[in-house]
Amino acid sequence: MMIPKVIHPIVFTHMGMYDLGRRQNMRKKPVRAGKGNTLNNRNYQRELDNLIENIKKEEKTPTLFLHSGCAPCSSYVLEYLSEYFEITVFFYNPNISFREEYVKRAGELRRMTEEMNFRHPVHVVEGPYEPEKFFRMAKGLEDVPEGGERCFRCYRLRMEEAAKLASEGNFDYFTTTLSISPLKNAPKINEIGEELGEIYGVFHLPSDFKKKNGYKRSIELSGEYGLYRQNYCGCVFSKKEQERRMQEREREAKTRGSAQEKQRNSGKTL
Repeated sequence: MMIPKVIHPIVFTHMGMYDLGRRQNMRKKPVRAGKGNTLNNRNYQRELDNLIENIKKEEKTPTLFLHSGCAPCSSYVLEYLSEYFEITVFFYNPNISFREEYVKRAGELRRMTEEMNFRHPVHVVEGPYEPEKFFRMAKGLEDVPEGGERCFRCYRLRMEEAAKLASEGNFDYFTTTLSISPLKNAPKINEIGEELGEIYGVFHLPSDFKKKNGYKRSIELSGEYGLYRQNYCGCVFSKKEQERRMQEREREAKTRGSAQEKQRNSGKTL
Protein backbone atom coordinates (compact mmCIF):
# COMPACT_ATOMS: atom_id res chain seq x y z
CA MET A 1 0.00 0.00 0.00
CA MET A 2 1.27 3.48 -0.81
CA ILE A 3 0.07 6.80 0.54
CA PRO A 4 -0.84 8.86 -2.55
CA LYS A 5 1.60 11.63 -3.35
CA VAL A 6 -0.46 13.80 -5.67
CA ILE A 7 -1.63 16.18 -2.93
CA HIS A 8 1.76 16.37 -1.18
CA PRO A 9 0.14 15.57 2.18
CA ILE A 10 1.53 15.91 5.65
CA VAL A 11 1.43 12.42 7.13
CA PHE A 12 0.98 11.82 10.85
CA THR A 13 1.28 8.26 12.11
CA HIS A 14 -0.05 6.74 15.30
CA MET A 15 2.45 3.88 15.43
CA GLY A 16 5.90 4.70 14.16
CA MET A 17 7.08 5.50 10.62
CA TYR A 18 4.89 4.38 7.78
CA ASP A 19 6.56 1.89 5.45
CA LEU A 20 5.23 3.12 2.11
CA GLY A 21 6.07 -0.03 0.19
CA ARG A 22 5.12 -2.58 2.81
CA ARG A 23 1.87 -3.67 1.18
CA GLN A 24 2.48 -2.60 -2.39
CA ASN A 25 3.08 -6.12 -3.64
CA MET A 26 0.86 -7.91 -1.12
CA ARG A 27 -2.57 -6.70 -2.16
CA LYS A 28 -5.18 -9.40 -2.70
CA LYS A 29 -8.72 -9.11 -3.95
CA PRO A 30 -10.72 -7.71 -1.01
CA VAL A 31 -13.76 -9.35 0.50
CA ARG A 32 -16.95 -7.80 -0.85
CA ALA A 33 -20.20 -7.28 1.01
CA GLY A 34 -23.40 -8.86 -0.22
CA LYS A 35 -26.10 -6.55 -1.53
CA GLY A 36 -29.85 -6.43 -1.18
CA ASN A 37 -32.30 -5.97 -4.01
CA THR A 38 -32.84 -2.22 -3.78
CA LEU A 39 -30.94 0.71 -2.34
CA ASN A 40 -33.60 1.73 0.19
CA ASN A 41 -34.09 -1.82 1.50
CA ARG A 42 -30.44 -2.50 2.18
CA ASN A 43 -29.00 -2.76 5.67
CA TYR A 44 -25.50 -1.38 5.26
CA GLN A 45 -24.48 -2.16 8.83
CA ARG A 46 -25.41 -5.80 8.31
CA GLU A 47 -23.39 -5.84 5.09
CA LEU A 48 -20.40 -4.45 6.96
CA ASP A 49 -20.87 -7.00 9.75
CA ASN A 50 -20.83 -9.82 7.18
CA LEU A 51 -17.76 -8.42 5.46
CA ILE A 52 -15.88 -8.14 8.74
CA GLU A 53 -16.78 -11.73 9.64
CA ASN A 54 -15.25 -12.89 6.36
CA ILE A 55 -12.14 -10.81 6.99
CA LYS A 56 -11.75 -12.39 10.43
CA LYS A 57 -12.04 -15.87 8.94
CA GLU A 58 -9.31 -15.07 6.43
CA GLU A 59 -7.07 -13.72 9.23
CA LYS A 60 -6.03 -10.73 7.14
CA THR A 61 -5.67 -7.03 7.84
CA PRO A 62 -6.90 -5.12 4.80
CA THR A 63 -6.10 -1.46 4.24
CA LEU A 64 -8.77 1.23 4.39
CA PHE A 65 -8.63 4.82 3.12
CA LEU A 66 -11.12 6.63 5.34
CA HIS A 67 -12.42 10.10 4.52
CA SER A 68 -13.02 12.08 7.72
CA GLY A 69 -15.29 15.05 8.22
CA CYS A 70 -14.03 15.85 11.73
CA ALA A 71 -12.54 14.31 14.87
CA PRO A 72 -15.86 13.60 16.66
CA CYS A 73 -17.35 11.74 13.69
CA SER A 74 -14.11 9.77 13.28
CA SER A 75 -13.74 8.78 16.93
CA TYR A 76 -16.18 5.87 17.01
CA VAL A 77 -15.42 4.83 13.43
CA LEU A 78 -11.71 4.51 14.21
CA GLU A 79 -12.34 2.73 17.50
CA TYR A 80 -14.57 0.27 15.64
CA LEU A 81 -12.76 -0.31 12.34
CA SER A 82 -9.17 -0.25 13.60
CA GLU A 83 -9.88 -3.64 15.14
CA TYR A 84 -9.99 -5.09 11.62
CA PHE A 85 -8.26 -2.65 9.23
CA GLU A 86 -5.05 -0.70 8.90
CA ILE A 87 -6.49 2.76 8.35
CA THR A 88 -5.30 5.93 6.69
CA VAL A 89 -7.58 8.80 7.69
CA PHE A 90 -7.96 11.46 5.00
CA PHE A 91 -9.07 14.89 6.17
CA TYR A 92 -10.40 16.66 3.09
CA ASN A 93 -13.33 19.06 3.43
CA PRO A 94 -13.39 21.98 0.97
CA ASN A 95 -16.91 22.77 2.21
CA ILE A 96 -15.54 24.18 5.48
CA SER A 97 -15.64 27.93 5.99
CA PHE A 98 -13.24 29.38 6.99
CA ARG A 99 -9.53 28.42 6.94
CA GLU A 100 -9.31 28.87 10.71
CA GLU A 101 -12.12 26.35 11.15
CA TYR A 102 -10.44 23.94 8.74
CA VAL A 103 -7.14 24.13 10.61
CA LYS A 104 -8.89 23.69 13.96
CA ARG A 105 -10.77 20.58 12.87
CA ALA A 106 -7.70 19.05 11.25
CA GLY A 107 -5.70 19.68 14.42
CA GLU A 108 -8.33 17.99 16.59
CA LEU A 109 -8.23 14.94 14.33
CA ARG A 110 -4.45 14.68 14.62
CA ARG A 111 -4.58 15.11 18.40
CA MET A 112 -7.28 12.49 18.79
CA THR A 113 -5.42 9.85 16.76
CA GLU A 114 -2.29 10.49 18.78
CA GLU A 115 -4.14 10.03 22.08
CA MET A 116 -6.36 7.06 21.22
CA ASN A 117 -5.14 3.48 21.31
CA PHE A 118 -5.70 1.26 18.26
CA ARG A 119 -5.16 -2.42 17.58
CA HIS A 120 -3.83 -1.75 14.06
CA PRO A 121 -1.93 1.33 12.85
CA VAL A 122 -3.85 4.50 12.08
CA HIS A 123 -2.27 7.18 9.89
CA VAL A 124 -3.53 10.67 9.10
CA VAL A 125 -3.26 12.49 5.77
CA GLU A 126 -4.31 16.13 5.68
CA GLY A 127 -5.56 17.24 2.28
CA PRO A 128 -5.33 20.79 0.90
CA TYR A 129 -7.86 23.47 1.75
CA GLU A 130 -9.73 24.11 -1.50
CA PRO A 131 -12.96 26.05 -0.76
CA GLU A 132 -13.14 27.27 -4.36
CA LYS A 133 -14.02 23.72 -5.45
CA PHE A 134 -16.95 23.66 -3.07
CA PHE A 135 -18.31 27.01 -4.24
CA ARG A 136 -18.01 25.97 -7.89
CA MET A 137 -19.95 22.82 -7.08
CA ALA A 138 -22.61 24.75 -5.12
CA LYS A 139 -23.17 27.43 -7.78
CA GLY A 140 -26.88 27.57 -8.61
CA LEU A 141 -27.75 25.47 -5.54
CA GLU A 142 -27.35 28.18 -2.92
CA ASP A 143 -31.06 28.17 -2.03
CA VAL A 144 -31.50 24.40 -1.91
CA PRO A 145 -32.45 23.32 1.65
CA GLU A 146 -29.96 21.48 3.82
CA GLY A 147 -30.05 17.73 3.18
CA GLY A 148 -30.86 18.15 -0.52
CA GLU A 149 -28.99 18.05 -3.81
CA ARG A 150 -26.28 20.49 -2.72
CA CYS A 151 -25.40 18.20 0.20
CA PHE A 152 -25.39 15.14 -2.07
CA ARG A 153 -22.92 16.82 -4.41
CA CYS A 154 -20.82 17.82 -1.41
CA TYR A 155 -20.68 14.16 -0.32
CA ARG A 156 -19.47 13.25 -3.78
CA LEU A 157 -16.88 16.04 -3.97
CA ARG A 158 -15.14 14.78 -0.86
CA MET A 159 -15.65 11.08 -1.47
CA GLU A 160 -14.37 11.29 -5.03
CA GLU A 161 -11.06 12.71 -3.88
CA ALA A 162 -10.82 9.86 -1.38
CA ALA A 163 -11.67 7.25 -4.04
CA LYS A 164 -9.01 8.62 -6.42
CA LEU A 165 -6.30 8.54 -3.79
CA ALA A 166 -7.36 5.15 -2.48
CA SER A 167 -7.03 3.76 -5.98
CA GLU A 168 -3.67 5.42 -6.58
CA GLY A 169 -2.42 4.15 -3.23
CA ASN A 170 -3.55 0.55 -3.84
CA PHE A 171 -5.81 0.47 -0.81
CA ASP A 172 -8.19 -2.43 -0.39
CA TYR A 173 -11.19 -0.27 0.54
CA PHE A 174 -12.32 3.31 0.92
CA THR A 175 -15.26 4.87 2.74
CA THR A 176 -16.26 7.99 4.69
CA THR A 177 -17.25 8.75 8.27
CA LEU A 178 -20.19 10.89 7.10
CA SER A 179 -22.86 8.26 7.69
CA ILE A 180 -22.41 8.50 11.46
CA SER A 181 -24.44 11.71 11.51
CA PRO A 182 -28.21 11.36 12.00
CA LEU A 183 -28.52 14.30 9.59
CA LYS A 184 -26.65 12.59 6.73
CA ASN A 185 -28.34 10.35 4.15
CA ALA A 186 -26.64 6.95 4.52
CA PRO A 187 -28.28 5.31 1.45
CA LYS A 188 -27.13 8.23 -0.72
CA ILE A 189 -23.62 8.10 0.74
CA ASN A 190 -23.37 4.39 -0.07
CA GLU A 191 -24.86 4.88 -3.53
CA ILE A 192 -22.21 7.50 -4.31
CA GLY A 193 -19.46 5.37 -2.78
CA GLU A 194 -20.33 2.33 -4.86
CA GLU A 195 -20.50 4.39 -8.05
CA LEU A 196 -17.09 5.93 -7.34
CA GLY A 197 -15.70 2.51 -6.49
CA GLU A 198 -16.68 1.26 -9.92
CA ILE A 199 -15.15 4.33 -11.60
CA TYR A 200 -11.82 4.23 -9.78
CA GLY A 201 -11.47 0.50 -9.28
CA VAL A 202 -11.42 0.39 -5.49
CA PHE A 203 -13.97 -1.32 -3.26
CA HIS A 204 -16.31 0.88 -1.25
CA LEU A 205 -16.79 -0.25 2.34
CA PRO A 206 -20.53 -0.19 3.13
CA SER A 207 -21.39 1.93 6.13
CA ASP A 208 -24.11 3.32 8.31
CA PHE A 209 -22.00 4.17 11.31
CA LYS A 210 -24.83 5.70 13.31
CA LYS A 211 -26.16 2.15 13.79
CA LYS A 212 -25.12 0.03 16.81
CA ASN A 213 -25.18 3.25 18.89
CA GLY A 214 -22.30 4.62 16.83
CA TYR A 215 -23.43 8.22 17.06
CA LYS A 216 -23.98 7.91 20.82
CA ARG A 217 -20.51 6.40 21.23
CA SER A 218 -18.97 9.27 19.23
CA ILE A 219 -20.48 11.74 21.70
CA GLU A 220 -19.05 9.74 24.61
CA LEU A 221 -15.59 9.64 23.04
CA SER A 222 -15.77 13.36 22.28
CA GLY A 223 -16.34 14.00 25.97
CA GLU A 224 -13.63 11.57 27.01
CA TYR A 225 -10.99 13.24 24.81
CA GLY A 226 -12.33 16.78 25.11
CA LEU A 227 -12.91 17.08 21.37
CA TYR A 228 -14.11 20.26 19.73
CA ARG A 229 -17.68 19.59 18.54
CA GLN A 230 -18.97 22.06 15.95
CA ASN A 231 -22.72 22.69 15.66
CA TYR A 232 -22.81 22.80 11.85
CA CYS A 233 -21.31 20.69 9.07
CA GLY A 234 -18.85 23.36 8.00
CA CYS A 235 -20.25 25.17 4.97
CA VAL A 236 -21.64 28.71 4.97
CA PHE A 237 -25.09 27.38 4.10
CA SER A 238 -25.31 25.05 7.08
CA LYS A 239 -23.92 27.78 9.33
CA LYS A 240 -26.67 30.16 8.21
CA GLU A 241 -29.28 27.46 8.71
CA GLN A 242 -27.99 26.73 12.21
CA GLU A 243 -28.05 30.44 13.07
CA ARG A 244 -31.62 30.71 11.76
CA ARG A 245 -32.74 27.77 13.90
CA MET A 246 -31.08 29.23 16.98
CA GLN A 247 -32.84 32.54 16.41
CA GLU A 248 -36.16 30.72 16.04
CA ARG A 249 -35.60 28.85 19.29
CA GLU A 250 -34.74 32.11 21.06
CA ARG A 251 -37.92 33.77 19.74
CA GLU A 252 -40.01 30.77 20.81
CA ALA A 253 -38.42 30.84 24.26
CA LYS A 254 -39.16 34.55 24.61
CA THR A 255 -42.75 34.00 23.46
CA ARG A 256 -43.24 31.20 26.03
CA GLY A 257 -41.67 33.36 28.72
CA SER A 258 -43.99 36.28 27.90
CA ALA A 259 -47.03 34.02 27.95
CA GLN A 260 -46.02 32.54 31.32
CA GLU A 261 -45.44 36.03 32.72
CA LYS A 262 -48.89 37.13 31.57
CA GLN A 263 -50.43 34.08 33.26
CA ARG A 264 -48.67 34.87 36.52
CA ASN A 265 -49.74 38.52 36.37
CA SER A 266 -53.30 37.50 35.53
CA GLY A 267 -53.39 35.22 38.59
CA LYS A 268 -52.16 38.05 40.82
CA THR A 269 -54.87 40.40 39.51
CA LEU A 270 -57.58 37.86 40.26
